[in-house]
Amino acid sequence: MRIGLITDTHIPWETSIIPAEVFEAFRGVDLILHGGDIYSHSVLDDLEKIAPVYAALGDDDYAGEDKRVAERHILKLEGKTIYLTHEGPYNFLTANAGLPLWWRNKISPGPGEYKNPDIIVTGHEHKVVVENFNGMLYINSGSPTCLHYKKGLGTVGILELNGGEPKIDIIHL
Repeated sequence: MRIGLITDTHIPWETSIIPAEVFEAFRGVDLILHGGDIYSHSVLDDLEKIAPVYAALGDDDYAGEDKRVAERHILKLEGKTIYLTHEGPYNFLTANAGLPLWWRNKISPGPGEYKNPDIIVTGHEHKVVVENFNGMLYINSGSPTCLHYKKGLGTVGILELNGGEPKIDIIHL
C-alpha cells in the first residue's frame, strides 16, 4: 500500500491551489493522509480525486461537517497502527519515557487503552522529521507550500506498507 503524506498546505493563504507537483508525486497512491492546517476543505476535495483522504484537524482549521477531518485518526493498515494528528511531540527522540504524557493522552483512544502506535504522522512544524523511537516511526512530511515557513515549493512524503518494515520517502517538489 502506498500512502501520500501531506501537511500544512495553508491554501489559499500560501498559494491559491495545490501545486501540480503534488499530484505528480502522489500518482498511484492508495490513500492520502493530511497532517492538518488545511485551511480550505477544497484541498481535500482536490486530493480525493487521486485517492481517499483522511485529515487531522490543524490548529488553524475547522472540521465542520467534513467527516474526513478529525482531531486524530487511528488507522489499522497492512498490520500497522497509524496515528494521524496535527501536533506531534517535540524533541521526540529525547523523551525519556516514550511519548510525553500530555501528548500520549491527546492521541490515546481512551483512558487505559493507550498502546504505542507503529507509525505517527503529524504536521504543524513545517519541517521534515523522520525518526524511529521505541519501535515507533514518527513522520512529519514538512509542507508542500511553506517548508520552514518559507513560501514556495516544499516537500511531501510517500509511505509504503507492504507487510514488512514501513518505508518512507520524502519528495522535494
